[in-house]
Amino acid sequence: MQFIIDKLEKHQKFFDKISKNIYLMAIKDGFLAAMPIILFSSVFIMLTSIPPLFHVTLPVGLNDWFNKIYNYTMGFVGFYVAGTTARALTGSMNQRIKGSRFINATSTQMASMAGFMLLAIGQTKSGAFIGDYFGTKGILSAFVSAFLSVAIYKYCVEKDITIKMPKEVPGAISQAFRDIFPFSFSIIAMGLIDVAARAWLNVPFSEIIATLIAPLFKGAESYVGMAIIWFLIPLFWFMGIHGPSVVKPAITAALYGNTTANLALLKAGHFPFHSLTENFGNYIGELGGTGATFVVPFIFMFLMKSKQLKAIGKASFIPVMFAVNEPLLFGAPIILNPYFFIPFVLAPVVNVLIGKFFIDVLGMHGFLYILSWALPGPIGAFFDTNFQPISLLLMVLLLTLDTLIYLPFCRAYDASLVKQEAAVDAEDDATATDGVELAGATAGAAVAAPEAATTDTKSNDTKATDTPASTDSDSSDFMKLDHQVRVLVLCAGGGTSEQLANALTDGAKQYNVPIMASAGAYGSHHDILPNFDLVVLAPQVRTYYDDLKADTDRLGIQLVATKGQQYIALTRDSKKALDFVMENLKKNDDSDSDTATSTN
Repeated sequence: MQFIIDKLEKHQKFFDKISKNIYLMAIKDGFLAAMPIILFSSVFIMLTSIPPLFHVTLPVGLNDWFNKIYNYTMGFVGFYVAGTTARALTGSMNQRIKGSRFINATSTQMASMAGFMLLAIGQTKSGAFIGDYFGTKGILSAFVSAFLSVAIYKYCVEKDITIKMPKEVPGAISQAFRDIFPFSFSIIAMGLIDVAARAWLNVPFSEIIATLIAPLFKGAESYVGMAIIWFLIPLFWFMGIHGPSVVKPAITAALYGNTTANLALLKAGHFPFHSLTENFGNYIGELGGTGATFVVPFIFMFLMKSKQLKAIGKASFIPVMFAVNEPLLFGAPIILNPYFFIPFVLAPVVNVLIGKFFIDVLGMHGFLYILSWALPGPIGAFFDTNFQPISLLLMVLLLTLDTLIYLPFCRAYDASLVKQEAAVDAEDDATATDGVELAGATAGAAVAAPEAATTDTKSNDTKATDTPASTDSDSSDFMKLDHQVRVLVLCAGGGTSEQLANALTDGAKQYNVPIMASAGAYGSHHDILPNFDLVVLAPQVRTYYDDLKADTDRLGIQLVATKGQQYIALTRDSKKALDFVMENLKKNDDSDSDTATSTN
């Protein structure tokens, strides 16, 4: 087992490089920015789809209104993602442009959305738009438009291809003229691609891409393909790299497109057979988070003997139920722990293979909606299959199998911890015995010199009386702040960072310290970064430290990265979280003072 770990660690730099690829990050962040649209629209499609299951017929006008809201939100998600992906990629590109020039994120967003229309949308002979590719079917066109637009803007900015205005012209107007050339070149490039596509097969560009990669999607949705996907996701996470960010961008179009296709099949009276969907991964392959860890906290709490695992189980079972399993991954730890490698990569593979079997053979619906990834897996699967009872049977089976897969490895790790804890307890007992003997010797000395002992006691009492004891709600333990300090905690998806932000917020209220904490996802931070004084990176995004440091240094913001065990401890104790922030603020102040002194 250690041989496997050594091999994985040997190639960790390569995996880090994949994880930090700006195009993969832009895809992830583009979808993350559009997630409120996706989650909001899913409510309305469920309102039109669920009542008929219970033989309830909605009024025609109300049903049409629900469908209209869905069609103008989820139905245009490809168009929206073209803009959000371009904006996210622009933020990453601006970090790499030298000098004072920068790419206008608003302009690239508009260029990408306009380019998307040229690439993805067809027209009838009368000139009406064919809207099939405004939604998830147009996702690939959205990515091509975003990547090409930003690349053209970057080239124009670096080569200074622009319309220069006199200094007297206001900045906003000058920026508009500077963007004319790159915007024009982007739209022309997309138009030429569209002409070439229609000349070749007389279809929009988006249909050509779908045709060319259809074999890849078919392969990905096979048993072998899905097993490989949900083997790689936990494999990367096991090495401390956010697996979904590395693997899922390559199949994003299929994950969302197949969900839309399933719903269309059901409405047309056909069987929704696609298993490769976004929420199938969330609720089946990643049941309880990457590694299918839903059952692990309960194994720790009820079946393990070590104090450490019992404590971690109690602290993590609620977050893990809602697919936030970082407290478990870094607290046990599971990441890079040889005891857990096999179950961590095996359980997700078993889950997706059995889940696909239920769809292909036993008649369970493929997942129909795009619901929140944070829904507990059993609830999410029940909802997403239109409340099919067979989905509950699947959940019982998966939870049972996952328990059987994890249990032997948990027991082996538990046994090693029990031995360690027993050794520590033995050392503590020995220390306590030595302390009793020392206390007896001290007491004898006090009897021999009663007057000195009395004097010392009175002296100590006087000191205690003169110095008032601080209460838990007192801020005297912390460095005095003359202004509000704004702290931004960043993780991969916003779930883990919320835990530390909440701890800081609770601590600020309890100890009356002027600190405001917010949580965010790395990649979606570009616009809000200037609003903060300190940025804290959660363990799964600490590899981005060097990339972010350039921005924080330019803005005069302090940046600090955390490690797994350290981060978990901070989320559990608001005072420790405040101490952590204060220590880093003090280090920064001391550094500034030293710099000022050396300058003088």
